[in-house]
Amino acid sequence: MASPPKRVPLDLKPPSKPKDRGLLLWSILKRLSEFARPYRGLFILTLILTVLGSFTAQVNAFVLQYTIDTLTNIVSLPDPWAAGLNLLLLISSVLLVKEVLNVFITFGQRYFGERIRINLSRDLSQKVVERILSYKMAFYTSDENASGKLQTRIDLGVSSLTQLVQNFFIDMLPLFASAIVSLIIMFNANFWVGMVGLIIVPIYFVVSQKQANRLQGFRKQMRGYRETKSGLVISIIDSITVIKSFVREPIESDKHWDIQKDMTANQLRIRSIAFMYNAGKSFIEQIGVVVIIILTAYFVLNGQMTIGAIMFHILLFQNVAAPIRELHRIYDQINNALTYAEGFFDILDDDQAIESEGKVECTDLKGHIELKNVNFSYPNGKQALKDVSFNIYPNRITALVGLSGAGKSTIINLLVKFYDPSSGTICLDGRDLEEYSTQSLREQIGLVLQNNHIFSGTIADNIRYGAMDATDEEMIAAAKKASVHEQILGMPEGYGSEAKQLSGGQQQRIALARMFLKDPPIVFLDEPTASLDAIATQQIKQSLDLIKKDRTVIIVSHNISQIIDADDLVVVEDGHVVETGTHEALYANHGKYYEIFNAMSDSLNLDKISQTLNH
Repeated sequence: MASPPKRVPLDLKPPSKPKDRGLLLWSILKRLSEFARPYRGLFILTLILTVLGSFTAQVNAFVLQYTIDTLTNIVSLPDPWAAGLNLLLLISSVLLVKEVLNVFITFGQRYFGERIRINLSRDLSQKVVERILSYKMAFYTSDENASGKLQTRIDLGVSSLTQLVQNFFIDMLPLFASAIVSLIIMFNANFWVGMVGLIIVPIYFVVSQKQANRLQGFRKQMRGYRETKSGLVISIIDSITVIKSFVREPIESDKHWDIQKDMTANQLRIRSIAFMYNAGKSFIEQIGVVVIIILTAYFVLNGQMTIGAIMFHILLFQNVAAPIRELHRIYDQINNALTYAEGFFDILDDDQAIESEGKVECTDLKGHIELKNVNFSYPNGKQALKDVSFNIYPNRITALVGLSGAGKSTIINLLVKFYDPSSGTICLDGRDLEEYSTQSLREQIGLVLQNNHIFSGTIADNIRYGAMDATDEEMIAAAKKASVHEQILGMPEGYGSEAKQLSGGQQQRIALARMFLKDPPIVFLDEPTASLDAIATQQIKQSLDLIKKDRTVIIVSHNISQIIDADDLVVVEDGHVVETGTHEALYANHGKYYEIFNAMSDSLNLDKISQTLNH
């Protein structure tokens, strides 16, 4: 068995010049605010509750100071128990009221914050789906936008952006407000103790910023690994028949294992760097606690503070340090989320991928199509068409003839505006195709491909995709034209059966039924009978003969009967149009069409067929 290809060793060095995370965060929050604007009422309620919560968080420090100082005086009394009982009742009542208030504040804050997060998740998901539906086919054929990578980028992007909202308004904002209030109280009580609490804040942020910059490159690598892994899993599922038929399970497993090893190495490096910085920040915090104890003890010995003030300031310092400790954890999560949020907005901002929208509506089309010096290259750089010029006339059948890869299907893709020509012009009824509204143009076109997608749902739903408001009678008539009605009736639930239960040939007929139901003035057929047996092909040919009447029909086929039925032929070779004309004229010309037609005839063994029929 062939060994799997060697992979390039993982480069654990992050980019030397990472982006400014502050500017990136600000940019993403600014974009996110557009989605958050409809929920500003919920944001205001959350902010109010946050401010209230930041004050209730300081109650314990005041209660502890008052308790220690009062107890110090009470113990010197002849009968301390009565006064002590009154003190216990007082502080218990205060703490109980504080906790009851805190329950309502915390619940409201988290509930409103969660509503914001869930609503934003819904809106972001809807926006990105609407956006990618407006993109050109070139967007989907790019390697960067393979289905697995795109799905991973969207899913992780939405979850990361909603995580940002949760980090700010559910986790970060309350902690930040509590730290500010604690610092104000510390400064009000003693300037020098307040300075100790203040100094730790910028040190924490500097260390956290260095940690984020150090990890940025590794996180981007992780994003790439996850996208690649998702694409590989989807590829395995889509190609499982080929994998098993060639017994290549070990090779596919090795590919997945290689990615897993790279991901594991990257994850371990990320965690080791995080642990190193976290240990440093914890050390800084403990130094702050020691300094607070020494400083307050000095003031107590000098008679400037009571004993209760020592615990008061230590508790306030903890109210500063604990939120800051959490802030660096949340900040770390935010930086991780930025990696995926940036990729999400890259999808939304791909303006070049948006389908061009002309202003002219397609009405009363005659169906005269003219290609003038058209060149086209796919996003991967491959030039598919080279200086192509020919006419497609209305009320006639035009067949595109050529070997596989000649550019026939590419021409169809340009005529449907799936792609735009790299240069040259395509005109419909004398008007540039770009001037037509893409939506109204496609409403006038019926397209049947060699491989047509069948949606999850019933057979009826799939046929009605051609005309959503069609009646049952119209749907059945379309199915009969596609020679699939009897087969549908033979299924357990008839038209209500799951469409995925259909065979490949039946699915092809469903695609034809959609087109018959749509009943468009222009019809493009790209190998419409490729998946059908001989009898079905004959039945479909008869049905297609009906729809060809009074329409412009362009057909791509390797079927001799469909080619010779065409009124006009366009012969394509290696992206060039080499011949145009009728079947008789081109065959008599002994050119490329003559060569292709004879090859088709030989492949059918027409001599033996003729002898059999004569016999």
